[in-house]
Amino acid sequence: MKDPRLTELARQLTSYSTRIKKGESVLLDLHDVPEAFAVELIREVRRRGGLPQVRLHSASVARELLMGATDEQYQITAKHLLAEMKDVDAYIAVRGAHNIAEQSDVPAKRMELAMTHMRKVIDHRVKKTKWCVLRWPHPAMAQQAGMSTEAFEDFYFRVCLLDYKALLPAMNSLKKLMEKTKQVQLKGPGTDLSFSIEDIPAIVCGGNYNIPDGEVFTAPVRNSVDGVLAYNTPSIYRGIPFDGVKFVFEKGKIVKATAAGGRTRDLNKILDSDKGARYVGEFALGFHPEIKEPMRDILFDEKIAGSFHFTPGQAYEEADNGNRSQVHWDLVNIQRPDYGGGEVFFDGKVIRKDGQFLPKSLAKLNW
Repeated sequence: MKDPRLTELARQLTSYSTRIKKGESVLLDLHDVPEAFAVELIREVRRRGGLPQVRLHSASVARELLMGATDEQYQITAKHLLAEMKDVDAYIAVRGAHNIAEQSDVPAKRMELAMTHMRKVIDHRVKKTKWCVLRWPHPAMAQQAGMSTEAFEDFYFRVCLLDYKALLPAMNSLKKLMEKTKQVQLKGPGTDLSFSIEDIPAIVCGGNYNIPDGEVFTAPVRNSVDGVLAYNTPSIYRGIPFDGVKFVFEKGKIVKATAAGGRTRDLNKILDSDKGARYVGEFALGFHPEIKEPMRDILFDEKIAGSFHFTPGQAYEEADNGNRSQVHWDLVNIQRPDYGGGEVFFDGKVIRKDGQFLPKSLAKLNW
């Protein structure tokens, strides 16, 4: 018996998130996703008059390609993928993972080589297509979240099928407030950080590019960041798990970086990938009311109710501070009381305390 939630999610992706129109070519980029959902996506694209194109991936096959990555190999790969991307109007990626650490033993240099070539493909997709990216709820994700498979699937569909449109007025109010703000200060256990966001746009994320969604982001003025930041949310990057990440900033640059569990060396290798990796490309406030606990999956964790993320690496061109890097690592701090609390100040005024927005215009963004 078909799960009706598959149809509902496929319909949301094609009608609300990417707004597929008649005659548009749509690339469905599916990584270890059940055939039943692939079929629903194809049907929904066709129902709206679109032209579905499908690319199927396997994480274990992708790992093997990366293990022996060469410039010649990824020049060819990137060339063909870029040509494909230029030939579509919309892109929907659904990314499952039977093993979230499948690429953890890929040598860093091989991964960096591949990402350098793939950057042009990603850039074209972000700038030139309508796109949306989401995960798929494999048992491995349920295990990450400390939940049974059935309970996690219920959570997943509840989170992904949120009525994002209803939150847009409050999101737009937060956007306006951020764009009026010059100076930001973040305070909490182990954290006292200040930076400017003056004259940098704020971008509303209401289910158009990521599912789940629920954040408004901007970027710090590149050289303005000073202070200390202790992240309290576990993370995974390039297949490596990280906990207890702490940064010290001086004039925008991460001058000291440590991580728990003997991962400090791995952390600094990532930050030394290029000159931009030790500067920050994004600051965002997250507020999805259904996402409360971290699960080492950034598409979920960066939207946690009462959280912010502060991101070493590449800035988005929509909210650009000029920082360029192959790294873009969304690291998260939760400021709810059960995680130690904390405050967000805009121009010296507290606008969020212990994860709850104080202005009435933002109240619908509270959990």
